[in-house]
Amino acid sequence: MARFGGLLATDLRDVTTDPAALDSSGWWAVIADFEGGLRCARFADVRPAPAPVADRWRGPAPEDWTSSLDRAAYVAGVRRIREHIAAGEVYQANLCRVLSAPLPDPDRADVDALTALLAHGNPAPYAGTVRLPAHGLEVATASPELYLRRTGRTVESGPIKGTGRTAADLQEKDHAENVMIVDLVRNDLGRVCATGSVTVPELCVTEPHPGLVHLVSTVRGELRDDAGWAELLADTFPPGSVTGAPKASALGIIEALETAPRGPYCGGVGWVDADRGTGELAVGIRTFWIDRAAPGGPVLRFGTGAGITWGSDPEREWAETELKAARLLAIASGTHQPAEGTTR
Repeated sequence: MARFGGLLATDLRDVTTDPAALDSSGWWAVIADFEGGLRCARFADVRPAPAPVADRWRGPAPEDWTSSLDRAAYVAGVRRIREHIAAGEVYQANLCRVLSAPLPDPDRADVDALTALLAHGNPAPYAGTVRLPAHGLEVATASPELYLRRTGRTVESGPIKGTGRTAADLQEKDHAENVMIVDLVRNDLGRVCATGSVTVPELCVTEPHPGLVHLVSTVRGELRDDAGWAELLADTFPPGSVTGAPKASALGIIEALETAPRGPYCGGVGWVDADRGTGELAVGIRTFWIDRAAPGGPVLRFGTGAGITWGSDPEREWAETELKAARLLAIASGTHQPAEGTTR
């Protein structure tokens, strides 16, 4: 099954790795791993449905989470990226880490139930579930970031760069970081959109989310007549906001410094309605996934990271990754306490 935007999709008919299928027919759930793996699942029954219930979730103990990069390694990685920047090799690179914890009761680990918990504790515009255990896909996302929205020939991206507890925490570095990534996204869309059609309707808008604020921009364009989902994904993936600029250089640095694959984290998660020519893929941040093939038994994984520029303070960047993860991990582990007087 899959669940996005108030719709529940069931009756699985097809699973493919071919992005061209997204321009054929039917309603598809889409998971694109950061490393390039793509799976598209077509469902025959898609209907409005109430929110899932949360009683089928038992998460990890809060003390059981471990990180692919500890604090010392992450801080060292930030310093190394600043050396690359000083050498002129890159302007910005995202440094991420993957958190993992064993599932105490794998039979009570329904990612759709986790999505329900996230909807209450961390509501997000691109929340959703893809649950296809036979195909190794069990993903729950509370992503706040638009990777690609398509309506006919119009495509749009909403890169996020810049994070703080409040708007007052945002620095000049955050604005510079956002503008750099907007330029990168403009360039990506420019490769697949009609010449002169790419615009930036919104730049560095402060957007509130549970527990923090982000700077968000909007980049929009019109697809070339000869381009579809295959070309769109080929020219824009991985999302610019979770790689860096220039993208090719940043990807090389990421590969050298990170010690665990990102998987659906920082990839693309969402849906495509090929019959209507519409679709919405989120950047796979604030995203959990179950790895049932992990050595030692099934584990829950979650990624967190930060964009590193010359103006980055290594300890502050570590703190940003902690801020982004804290609320979500507490929800998954059952320790999140909504603020008094709210339902969140």
